[in-house]
Amino acid sequence: MLEWLSQTPYAVWVQQSWGWALALTFHAFGNAVIVGLIFIITLRLLGLFRTIPYASLKMLLPVIWIAVVVQALSGVTLWLTKPARYMTDGMFLWKLAFVVGGVIVTVYFEKILKREEGAWEAAKAVSTRGIQVVVAASFLWAAVLVMGRLTAYLGQLYRV
Repeated sequence: MLEWLSQTPYAVWVQQSWGWALALTFHAFGNAVIVGLIFIITLRLLGLFRTIPYASLKMLLPVIWIAVVVQALSGVTLWLTKPARYMTDGMFLWKLAFVVGGVIVTVYFEKILKREEGAWEAAKAVSTRGIQVVVAASFLWAAVLVMGRLTAYLGQLYRV
């Protein structure tokens, strides 16, 4: 089945045209948006950028989710070009695990932010739970970025 996927007209187009470069560009921009905005949120919750109200952070989350969709679509496009290789690539599998973890923790953080941002504004302080979750999200999304690069450079060394 994996061989068949890599031979579909779409996968062949990506392999033999500018499709690879286009998908990789979207993937890189998606990564930059996710990691960049998560880090801005994290730094705000850790006490920097005090002029940004906690309530304003909620406006960044839809942009993060759009970037996650861009990541997923471009990632599947890239994956289709060599699915058998990626499914035996230890670095890629770690990256997928970090993506799943990043999505789960970001969903949880969004719930905490919606529930507690008013209390944070009033107290002028963030709950310990909020800080822990956003730091975990930062770690997981940064790990996705690192594992993505390692997939490109070291993945062949770490076969499952």
